[in-house]
Amino acid sequence: MNAIRAHEFGDPDVLALEDVSQPEPAADEALVRVHAASVNPIDWIVRRGEFDDPIWATRPWIPGWDLSGVVESIGSDVETLSPHDAVHGMVRMPRSGSTYAEYATVPADEVVRKPASLDHVGAAAVPMVGLTAWRALFEEVSVGPGDRVLIHAAAGGVGHVAVQLAKEAGATVVGTASGNNERFLRDLGVDEFVDYRIERFKAVVDDVDVVLDGVGGDTLERSAEVLVEGGDLVTLPVEPDAEQRDRLRREHGVETHWFSVEPDAAVLGEIDALVDEGRVEPVVSETYPLAEAAAAHDESETGHVRGKLVLDVRAESDA
Repeated sequence: MNAIRAHEFGDPDVLALEDVSQPEPAADEALVRVHAASVNPIDWIVRRGEFDDPIWATRPWIPGWDLSGVVESIGSDVETLSPHDAVHGMVRMPRSGSTYAEYATVPADEVVRKPASLDHVGAAAVPMVGLTAWRALFEEVSVGPGDRVLIHAAAGGVGHVAVQLAKEAGATVVGTASGNNERFLRDLGVDEFVDYRIERFKAVVDDVDVVLDGVGGDTLERSAEVLVEGGDLVTLPVEPDAEQRDRLRREHGVETHWFSVEPDAAVLGEIDALVDEGRVEPVVSETYPLAEAAAAHDESETGHVRGKLVLDVRAESDA
């Protein structure tokens, strides 16, 4: 089968299309014929070698955690899936998911039926960003009616789903992004828009109950200043250390949250229900064939992608 592999850390050109052996499912796994795999920032962060944990050190490495496809075969202990089922999910995180390939083995309890309203490209775009946005808004904190939520990088992968989930929960949503994304975000439900290129958000935003920070760095520090006393700051890029958490609590009266997203089939099923009801829509800005994974990484690394990038592994999908 064809798969994208990296034999070393480095720039996107370390990614190569190679012919590799098709994997065999373990007793509790399914073999999925992959139709689409989405590109997430964690893919190229790992590819660049930015983690020193030995969990990421195995080479050659097949990138990817999100996939949508069709079950080819199942292990002897699997009772929840059958061959020909159309499924999607985020698999094996934080260990290698190996979804940039024509076939991937997946733990049977980490995938669910593909939303009927989406083709495989759209379905591949949902799992990681959906699970991240859901956990940030509803598990790390409890966003609900009347809350005022500020979402940074609101037009990005996690951001554009978080906007829709927060609106579904009854919150007022403030989104930051570049000016060319204002119409896009207004259509998704953003109540107030801040063009970060021409305005400093802390000059025009205040009394926020929750901040979802997909940027980090100075944005995290400045976000603490616009939160109400007792507000919550959920940051995604880098885990704040204890000193920073304590200082933000002491100086601004806010709680800082960080987490590592994990597979959760039950929550993914809840998100899928919202998708099929037309209440949440994943946006795919561009697709690439599997062989052009390096170009997809190049685009993702610009940090200016609207919605998601997806590898269309098979042109003809079982939608």
